[in-house]
Amino acid sequence: MHEESLGTVIRDYLTGEELEETSYEVYRQALARLFVEERGYPRDRVMSKIGIRFPVDGTEYTRMVDLAVLGPGGEILMLVVFCSGEPGSYLRESLAAARLHDPPVPLVLATDTKSAALAASASGEVLGTGLRAIPHCDDLAALAEAHPARPLTPDQAERERRILYAYSEMLSGGCCQGACRPKARG
Repeated sequence: MHEESLGTVIRDYLTGEELEETSYEVYRQALARLFVEERGYPRDRVMSKIGIRFPVDGTEYTRMVDLAVLGPGGEILMLVVFCSGEPGSYLRESLAAARLHDPPVPLVLATDTKSAALAASASGEVLGTGLRAIPHCDDLAALAEAHPARPLTPDQAERERRILYAYSEMLSGGCCQGACRPKARG
């Protein structure tokens, strides 16, 4: 499944702004609603479409992540990646994005909105599966503190960039409408 424009506009659940409706945007909006209405997050602690910038062979890339969930101090504690397939298949890509964010993000959630996989970014340990694995707002800070993210060594960062690049190139044919393609330097 590729992200396609549906030719209409919808209202963003988090900001109230008008957005282009795409085949994936409906799912992003449902995820945002789930975090706010079912897991207790204030709207201002859930951000959509966060760019993870990373260089590969002198070219700058940006991989868009669907949601970022913030802690009480405004720090990103969890990245949420919507996937159009089994969440475990997208977990490695999601871990690379969390590890490459500056600063690294402690937790990552891959979900197709029917299932989910929650993992600690530093170790890659899967902390839970299924929609019940989505942490409640009251539990997120302690969970992130129990699984702190660590800065990468240069060699580790290079490996993570290559992994994220491989996934981004695989996806850039249409699902992200060019958001993963190289940005011109200048």
